[in-house]
Amino acid sequence: MLAAFAVLLVFQCLGEGIVFLFGLPVPGPVAGMLLLMAALILFPTLQTLVEQGANTLLSHLSLLFVPAGVGIVAAAASGSGHWIAIIASVGVSTILTLAVTGLMLRKLGKEDQRDA
Repeated sequence: MLAAFAVLLVFQCLGEGIVFLFGLPVPGPVAGMLLLMAALILFPTLQTLVEQGANTLLSHLSLLFVPAGVGIVAAAASGSGHWIAIIASVGVSTILTLAVTGLMLRKLGKEDQRDA
């Protein structure tokens, strides 16, 4: 299992390094996941090694959300006095997301009916 964690960490570090060197507008872990996906496609035997470590991490996934929750609570103090702007931005973004999703579903539904 230590080897699986090492492989995952190496790919995350590779992603961070590539993003830093080339100044890409992508988070380092995302680039690392893309590199890992490419490695898994090229070397299918790597899957058995990584799978055990990944399943162990997934079984403890809820613990990985604790730092994010603490960060939200700590940052909530900086939002005091801006509640109207926060509520308005959440409301507007929710309505826009629903509208765009509805329009996309309508458009994709029409294309599906043409294909049938």
